[in-house]
Amino acid sequence: MNNIVKGILLMLISSIGFAIMTLFVKLSGDLPAVQKTFFRNLISAVIAFVLVIYNKESLFGKRENQLVLLGRSIFGTIGIIFLFYAIDHLVLSDADMLNKMSPFLVILFSAIFLKERVLPFQMGTIVMAFIGMLFIVKPSFSVDFVPYFVGILSALFAAAAYTLLRVLGNREKFYTVVFYFSFFSTVVLLPFLIWLYEPMTGKQLMYLLLAGLFATVGQFGITLAYKYAPARDISIFTYSTVIFTTVISFTFFGEGPDLYSIIGYIIILSAMTFMFFRGRKSAPPV
Repeated sequence: MNNIVKGILLMLISSIGFAIMTLFVKLSGDLPAVQKTFFRNLISAVIAFVLVIYNKESLFGKRENQLVLLGRSIFGTIGIIFLFYAIDHLVLSDADMLNKMSPFLVILFSAIFLKERVLPFQMGTIVMAFIGMLFIVKPSFSVDFVPYFVGILSALFAAAAYTLLRVLGNREKFYTVVFYFSFFSTVVLLPFLIWLYEPMTGKQLMYLLLAGLFATVGQFGITLAYKYAPARDISIFTYSTVIFTTVISFTFFGEGPDLYSIIGYIIILSAMTFMFFRGRKSAPPV
């Protein structure tokens, strides 16, 4: 098994982890998104803490990386809250696909803030992805539009967090980055949790803890995948999450995307597939 195959397998494991996370988030019922985010990241913080201590690394990273780590944590926390809100109010696969707009937005943010060059074919895929998003959202500018708008915001904040991860590069160990983000979000969200807390049944608590566990599987899976293979070879497989969430949504909730959403999925997946193969063709060999 070569490194690219290992990277693909880890990416698929990550996608399954994130898909199962969305299932348990939705099964946990009508709880505040802040409450769900707190328990989701609490589990990640505990697991990452164990890994950092085991490997005798820094819990909070190097001094020169603090601004980047803090920014990544702020944007990532807001992005997850918005994602969980969208999961609660939309068909699972729609919420997931809107969040998967983030790779396209990373290209824009990297061009604006990191001065990276945007190639013509990349701009074309961004336009295609935007058109696909319109098919999913079907903007009517009514109250029903709000969850879709929040889903788009989840992608914006996720893209901002991923852009800062690009800045961070290999300057910190992956488990330090995960711990910093998870610890930050649990501490910051604790006052809001106390204020907004709603009593949970034992089953709801179990669902949230399982959501945290599978989110950690997803986080570590995708981080390790990029250690084995370059993004241009495996990034397309992040979109397999949409397939898993569609199956889960139909199996557990009897929900399925409508015709317009399916058209939107096809457009966005086609854009990502084109960007993947075009990017591989133009990238230098490693």
